[in-house]
Parts: sequence; structure tokens; C-alpha cells
Amino acid sequence: MTKVALRPYALLPRQYDERQVLASTVDAWGRALWLICTDARFVTRPYGGRSAEPLALPFDALLVTRDGDSVRERTLYGVAVSPDGLEALPGGGLVVHGNHGADRRNGQVFGRGGRPRRRFAMGSHLIQLVGDRRAGLWACYGDEGMYGGDPLSADALARWDGGGNRLHGFRPPEGARFVVEVDALNVTNSVIRVAHGFGRVLVEQGTGEPPRLWSSLPVAGIRGLAVRDSSLLLLGGGTEGAGRLHHCRLDEGRVVVTGRGELVWPNGDPVRRYSRPIGRGPHLYLRNPRSMRMWYVLSVPD
Repeated sequence: MTKVALRPYALLPRQYDERQVLASTVDAWGRALWLICTDARFVTRPYGGRSAEPLALPFDALLVTRDGDSVRERTLYGVAVSPDGLEALPGGGLVVHGNHGADRRNGQVFGRGGRPRRRFAMGSHLIQLVGDRRAGLWACYGDEGMYGGDPLSADALARWDGGGNRLHGFRPPEGARFVVEVDALNVTNSVIRVAHGFGRVLVEQGTGEPPRLWSSLPVAGIRGLAVRDSSLLLLGGGTEGAGRLHHCRLDEGRVVVTGRGELVWPNGDPVRRYSRPIGRGPHLYLRNPRSMRMWYVLSVPD
């Protein structure tokens, strides 16, 4: 089986303490973002996960942005949620989402100058937020949110705008009904692609357009997907296949496997665990769940 190595993509500079990083992402412009709280406690999670939590709310956070070799920072003032994730908006804005606890307003919008603009409810058990370059935000919800009675998280996937307004839930076509959370999401501008193991289907939909459906995903439990034209790269599958790669093509309504491989870290070690991948067009961005410092990338071949 062919081994495919992840490539280092973006490194948090050494002057910042990764134990103070609350959340990190790679945005729609390819920039790596780290949200840092200098007054945070470090919490080790079961099964090797890790996270930092602010000691008190609200707090001022430092946003570090790396764009190639360029590194800049700015302050976010009055962060009032305990962050689980963040996403950049066009024009320099930012959305932070987190645990709502007793307060349902677990989303917060910040302007270009780092000042808070609005707090709002984003629903419970939000597991991933991925934005596009047009201020569209796609929120994935876990099973607990879908069946927990909160209408904001009743759909496996929902679209929000950059002002904190829920626009609509994702309505897959007949034959691709989602009854559990989505396996993997890819966002490119205003086009989303969703892999879902329940029906072994891939769904593609542009904003305001009818969905397209491809059947015959090779395995259930896909964790990441990347797309370049008619070429498709799937990562994961099953309980033991976290690092398994499936090279595919989209052909007449079906996903056809053209090859398989094994994902390895740059040093050659097999990839067994990673953070939830961020799929953006032909690229998949991953990091080791034990560290917030480095992002890696995997791309569909030209």
C-alpha cells in the first residue's frame, strides 16, 4: 500500500505558549489562526486530547494569524464564551463558538478592530464550524444536538451568515437522508460537499442550487474529504482505518475507487489519530490532537 506523507503547513511561532491556545483553524484564505488566552488553565482530556480553558469570562484574547511567512497579532476584547472553535469572516471579522452552559448564547461575532458586535445562540453540540469567502458559515452538529430538543441544532448541518443569523438547515436529496451527524465536510466558496456513511453517499450543493448525489462511497466512517474537479480523496473509514486513504473519481453518479494508500506523518510514522480535518476544496488540514502548534496539509494530486 502506497504511503502518503502529510506536509507541514503552518507553525505557531515559539514565542507563543501552545498551552494557552484555546482554539485554532485554517481559514478560507489558507491562513492559520490561533486564539490565545494568557490567563488559561491547561486541561488534559481522555484518550490523548488536550485543551486550554479561560479562568474567567469575559476575557481578552490574542489572535495570532500566520499567512505564509507573515505573522501578525491582534486583540479580541471581551470574549464571553469558552471557545471550542473560531472562523474568519471577510473584511477582518471573526466568529467564535463555544460551550454555552447556562447561557445559550454560545456564539460571538467580532469586528475588524477586535471589538465584540453580537452574541447569539448557535445550538448545542456544535462539533465543527467551516466558513467560506462570502461570509457563509456551515455548522456541523453531533447526534446529541440533533436529538436534544434544540431547534438550532436539529439538522446535522446548518448554514449561518456572518452576522450570527441561521439561514437554513441542510436538506439532502431523497436517498441521502441524514439521521446521524455528517462524517466529513468540504467547503469551497458557496459549494459544500458532504460524505455520509449512513447511506454511503456524497452530496454536493451550491447555494440556491439543487443538490447532486453520488452513491457508492467505498466505506462508512469517512473523516475527511478533498475534491479537485472530478478527483476525490477520502480519509478514514471504519474503526481501524483512521489513516486509510481512498483515491476516487466521480463518474456518472457514482464514486469509483482508483487507488488506496496509507497516511503517514512527515517522519514516516503512521497516522492513527488527528483532530477533525478541515476540508477546503482540494486540501485537507489536520493537526495532532495532542498539540495546537502545527497544522499539516494533504492535497488531491494535480
